[in-house]
Amino acid sequence: MAGAVTPQDVADLVASILPDLDRMNWESIAADLQDYEMMSHWLKDDKIVFGDGIAVRKNILAQMSNDASHTGMTDTDDVDIPDLMDDITVPWRHAQSKWAYHYQTDILMNRGKSTINDTVKPRRYAAMLSLAAELEAKAWQVPNTTDKLNPYGLPYWVVYNATTGFNGGYPTGPDSVQWTNIAGLNLTESPKFKNYTAQYASVSKADLLPKMRTALRKTNFRSPVTKEDMSTPRANDRRYYTDEVTCSALETIGEAQNENLGRDLAPMTAGSGHGGLQDVDGTLTFKKNPIIWVPQLDDTSVFTAAVNPIYQIDHAVFAPYCLKGDYLRETGPVVAPNQHNMYRTFIDLSYNFLCWNRRRCAVFAKG
Repeated sequence: MAGAVTPQDVADLVASILPDLDRMNWESIAADLQDYEMMSHWLKDDKIVFGDGIAVRKNILAQMSNDASHTGMTDTDDVDIPDLMDDITVPWRHAQSKWAYHYQTDILMNRGKSTINDTVKPRRYAAMLSLAAELEAKAWQVPNTTDKLNPYGLPYWVVYNATTGFNGGYPTGPDSVQWTNIAGLNLTESPKFKNYTAQYASVSKADLLPKMRTALRKTNFRSPVTKEDMSTPRANDRRYYTDEVTCSALETIGEAQNENLGRDLAPMTAGSGHGGLQDVDGTLTFKKNPIIWVPQLDDTSVFTAAVNPIYQIDHAVFAPYCLKGDYLRETGPVVAPNQHNMYRTFIDLSYNFLCWNRRRCAVFAKG
């Protein structure tokens, strides 16, 4: 008869058993933000525009020629050649991330039966996550007028003003110094290069939503004269960006309305171009355009442009411009100087944000 198992036998057995090592698997809890709009949506092949040269320049037809009129059959011709064109110029900005591994400890020692986890892949993942966080922070900031490192974030282009109308003028940086131009363009000379603005008192169907409907109509410019522009992004993608407080208030409106209206806060539109109901996988929408919560807008140490903002952005005219050949370019692994067993990899991005038609964008804020 086998001997009885004593408590000590059980203790020895437990001590000799390894825990489940979760080999070749890991879960990331490193991210500080719940979502990264810049990396996950803006920085995609169908949204970005590629360019070259020492900077990005966009030509803009800034005014009407006013040459058309009704004439008599024998009237004389009077032809003028007005100055119609302006341009904006945006410098390249450069971002990078990096990661490394040691040949002896990470490759030779961590292989075969000794391998518990891949030590290299988490480092590359962390490097890309770090880059996503850096890009997201700068996407929602206005650089100072003396800043030569950071890009022209969305609040640089779409500027809040408490007065209703096309009043989005010059942005103000964190140093409280206002810019005197927009990408080199003087707004006194080109007064149409302004975004739409409005102030709201409450998130309600009586206050905010009518102002959003009006803004959408006012910014929906559709020329009867067609032109070809191969630099325009392939997707006409309008989105609404807001903070958590405003997003939650909009959700409350959506939940309170007649369920036949779906999740669209404003499904009915007079005229053409919009309208109808839409429920995009449960996503709250406005005129079929998704309302996106941007965690970065909750951080007042990063975002200081407005209180409880709502950005109406048309991504057909707002996009990251990337230097051709330097779009998330990965270099390496290369041997580190004076450390022949250390290998480094770099991820580079040369880019900036550009809005070449501010009139098709709007911003609202609580006053």
